[in-house]
Amino acid sequence: MDTHKPGLRHSQISEEIIEQVERQLAEPPSLWLNLTGAQILEEEGQDTKDIVLPNNRSQVTHIAVDIGGSLAKILYYVRDTTSPSSSSSEINEKETDHGGRLSFAKFETSKIDDCINLMRQLIQDHARESRRKPVTVMATGGGAYKFYDRMSKELNVEVIREDEMECLITGLDYLVSCIPGEVFMLNPETCEMTFQEQFHDGKYPHMLVNIGSGVSILKVTGPSKFERIGGSSLGGGTLWGLLSLLTHASSFDEMLELSKKGDNAAVDMLVGDIYGENIGYERIGLKDSTIASSFGKVFRENKKLDEFLPEDIARSLLLAISNNIGQIAYLHAQKHNVKNIYFGGSFIRNHVQTMHTLTYAIQFWSNQTMNAYFLRHEGYLGVFGAFLKYARTENNVPVPPIS
Repeated sequence: MDTHKPGLRHSQISEEIIEQVERQLAEPPSLWLNLTGAQILEEEGQDTKDIVLPNNRSQVTHIAVDIGGSLAKILYYVRDTTSPSSSSSEINEKETDHGGRLSFAKFETSKIDDCINLMRQLIQDHARESRRKPVTVMATGGGAYKFYDRMSKELNVEVIREDEMECLITGLDYLVSCIPGEVFMLNPETCEMTFQEQFHDGKYPHMLVNIGSGVSILKVTGPSKFERIGGSSLGGGTLWGLLSLLTHASSFDEMLELSKKGDNAAVDMLVGDIYGENIGYERIGLKDSTIASSFGKVFRENKKLDEFLPEDIARSLLLAISNNIGQIAYLHAQKHNVKNIYFGGSFIRNHVQTMHTLTYAIQFWSNQTMNAYFLRHEGYLGVFGAFLKYARTENNVPVPPIS
């Protein structure tokens, strides 16, 4: 009997450590980065809006990078240049900042040189401010491993790699709970956006559908408690790849612009094409404008590629992929009894047609019993999470033992 006591004692210690970790992970990041009074900065011509932190007093000495299959994202902190500490020529580790902002940048992963050059510039700017503490790079995504040696060598700073899925969930949790106006819903009838100033009760469980090159679907049951429950290989990379072949657009943003001008009815077979003009299949809720077959008119009309408008092709393919993701998301939410679904990832880019399609799919299939939520910084969840994780490495948060 006595031989089992050490095992029982070890199990109890492990549970205590795990509880301590969960408590610390659940604490708001205000212990080191004060998000009180945070607001999204509305500036003309900015692709991604900065987040202003007027009450932050902590000195920030790290940057974060999330390198995916298609895009690389950077998050860095910019001090308020009007503060007294900004003009000081001698700043030691104990001195504090007096407000600032979180700024964002993105690059195509194929242009990783540009991404590394920006990080190098940020590190040099940090050194010019006479800060004695060196910069740390918090890296996540597949590229954190693929480009690890190169970043370490060329930047000559410590590079800490963080788990991609953990960073996504950490970023989501803090963005929805700490940044007013970050989360919004889209009315599929009017396309009007309703922003959530404060998160509603019943936060957990919820689901994150992260749409990057591919799609990952995560069920979240508490702070840092999640599991990957599904996904799809048909995501942003699919749209980008196929439209690169089918149109002359050279960037993802160009493809989205094309889709805005297109008419998918010139390419897709609609319910009205089967039942007759202005006639739907109302018995099962299908309007005449509902897509019955994506690209279904192409083979019927016996036309070649150059006889179709690239705008119509772009619109059709965007709808095909968005509809597919929306239905997959609904099926996983139904299976796991989740009512609130967050859509993230750089595929969305606050593009109204994409958000409309995803919202409509969720509401249609769930009979309006599920909610689709979007975020202002939907493509930066992972890099935001990696940025916040720096505090845990600094504060030596214990890691639960592997059983």
